[in-house]
Amino acid sequence: MRSLISAAVLVVALTACDPSDPVSGPDPQDTADELARALASGDFSGLVFTDATPEDVATDYGTVVEGMGEIEPVVSAGDVDEGDGTATVPLSWTWPVAGDEWTYTTEATLTEASDEWQVGWSHRVVWSNLGDGAVLDVTPIAAVRGPIVGAGGFQIVGNRPVLRFGIDKTLVPKARAADSARRLARLVDVDAAAYVKEVEAAGDQAFVEAIVLRKEDVPLAAARGYTAIKGARAIPDDIPLAPTREFAAPILGSVGPVTAEMVKQDPDKYQVGDVAGLSGLQARYDDQLQGTEGAVVNAEGAAGGERQLFRVEARPGTPLRITLDERLQTIAENQLAGIGPGSALVAIRPSTGNILAAANGPGNAGYNLATYGQLAPGSTFKSVSSLALLRSGLTPSSVVPCTSSIVVDGKRFENYDDYPSGALGRVPLRTAIANSCNTAVISQAGRLKDGDLAAAAASLGLGIDHDLGFPSYFGSVEPPASETEAAADLIGQDTVLASPMAMATVIASIQAGHTVVPRMIDSVEVSVPEEAEPLSKQEAGQLREMLRAVVTSGSGTGLLDVPGPPVIAKTGTAEFEKNGKVLTHAWMIAAQGDLAVAVFVDVGSSGSGTAGPVLEAFLRAARA
Repeated sequence: MRSLISAAVLVVALTACDPSDPVSGPDPQDTADELARALASGDFSGLVFTDATPEDVATDYGTVVEGMGEIEPVVSAGDVDEGDGTATVPLSWTWPVAGDEWTYTTEATLTEASDEWQVGWSHRVVWSNLGDGAVLDVTPIAAVRGPIVGAGGFQIVGNRPVLRFGIDKTLVPKARAADSARRLARLVDVDAAAYVKEVEAAGDQAFVEAIVLRKEDVPLAAARGYTAIKGARAIPDDIPLAPTREFAAPILGSVGPVTAEMVKQDPDKYQVGDVAGLSGLQARYDDQLQGTEGAVVNAEGAAGGERQLFRVEARPGTPLRITLDERLQTIAENQLAGIGPGSALVAIRPSTGNILAAANGPGNAGYNLATYGQLAPGSTFKSVSSLALLRSGLTPSSVVPCTSSIVVDGKRFENYDDYPSGALGRVPLRTAIANSCNTAVISQAGRLKDGDLAAAAASLGLGIDHDLGFPSYFGSVEPPASETEAAADLIGQDTVLASPMAMATVIASIQAGHTVVPRMIDSVEVSVPEEAEPLSKQEAGQLREMLRAVVTSGSGTGLLDVPGPPVIAKTGTAEFEKNGKVLTHAWMIAAQGDLAVAVFVDVGSSGSGTAGPVLEAFLRAARA
């Protein structure tokens, strides 16, 4: 009996000591997980520390990670390794830095006391080798903006040297800052009152920029004079710029500090102080050109030293390749430089549709008339009307009446004032087009059905919209509402509209013998719309014959001696009213070899007299 009792006691004793039984008391894993949550959120109120309050730890931790800005870590606790009254826990950290992940592991020590686990706090919980006085800091690495590259690989927009003129407030006594700002503003020709106000409002450590000038454009007086102004500096920099300030400016656009409106509309993308494309191609392709910012994370010691912990290199922006030819664009802009009214010149390569030049004159006030102007094309549109009449059964030799005037539904149409009297009468269509006889073309209006004129325009690349990847207007040929409107449409007036680009496309299509679709952005595919009826070989040949006569015996004889292949052309004027006066737009379009050109001047005497010399000079310089 005693042996049975002893055996039962032994079993009970062994069962009570079974190490597989749960251990009573707090679980250190719970504390470890709470610590991970606290490090991710910054809220340490659910923890007890061995030698600090949760509030003190929260403040200290905030100081350690303040330099990481808005980057927030993801922290997770691994399995606790528990000893006798102490435990260690691995902490896995992941910081999203500049599109990459900075990952590493640290270790925290837990101590059991008073039926709870307490955390030992030090900066090494955040980074294993971070001293007690050290903190983390992230510094962005700016991405190099991608260049805009033109024909032949020429870098049209790329980093070019500039000087940033401004007042460094650390170098001038506060009482003298306004006087220095006023003197600098006068020296570099900016609004003195506005600049003084800006300098006075800036912090004591600020550099307040007055103006950024291309290095080669800095006036000698500014280059020498700023050094005599207390606190004035001229800081060298490189920023994305075209060859000149004017070079294709309305098309290329600009780069600069983002506006408040941009930040408001897209706060996830832009922050105050960011630099981005503000207009033109720079704005439309900003995501491509911007590149990806990098970053470097440093451990900064209390004594000021720093040690790199993690780095993500910036990725430069992708170049934007366009078709503009730097030499031809420069020639075009030089030809327009002296013209007071609005003006534009567009040059297209007929074989490819590449836009080689799209120049806007100084009278445009920054507006892009070249590719986006919506203007009556006047008699240059007779190149389109001629195709419609050819398709109606006429030939260049067909005789048509060129009278001094013609009346349509009560409205009188006349030829231009100095129309040659020798070209009046019954003349071949070829002669009527060569001399730009309005009445002859209008007399044939009855041959055309609804839609014929618009169809002819489409065959020559006008009137059908495409997305070319930049602001472009292809023109409009609306159905006429009356006989009078139909007559006006035939001579490029009334509801017919076109841009210089569209009219350059028209003559490019005639020269190429097929519908040309202009293009400027290499990455944007273009194709002839299905609704455009193909231009036949015979039609193209007849059109070239008539437009060659413009040069040999008509209104475009000024182009007859231009060196090189034969030139085809068409002149035009279009009436418009301004301030109670009837004025005229001046147009001329021409093609020579593999070059098609349109010139527009907002106010001029005639196409041949105003636009003609500009076009001639461009053709001559282009072949030089």
